[in-house]
Amino acid sequence: MSRFDELKNHVLELENDFEAFYEKGNKAAGTRVRKAMLELKKKAQDIRVDVQEKKA
Repeated sequence: MSRFDELKNHVLELENDFEAFYEKGNKAAGTRVRKAMLELKKKAQDIRVDVQEKKA
C-alpha cells in the first residue's frame, strides 16, 4: 500500500502547478506538470510490473 500512498501524494503535490497552468496560464507550471506526469507514469508502470510478478 505504500506505493499507492506514494501515487496519491504525488498527485496531490501537483495541484498547485495544475492550477497555475490551467487557470493562470503559467507556462513554467505546465512544464512541471508534464515532468511530474512522466514520473507518475513511471511509478504506475513499476506498480503494474510488481503486481504482475506477484500474480505469477
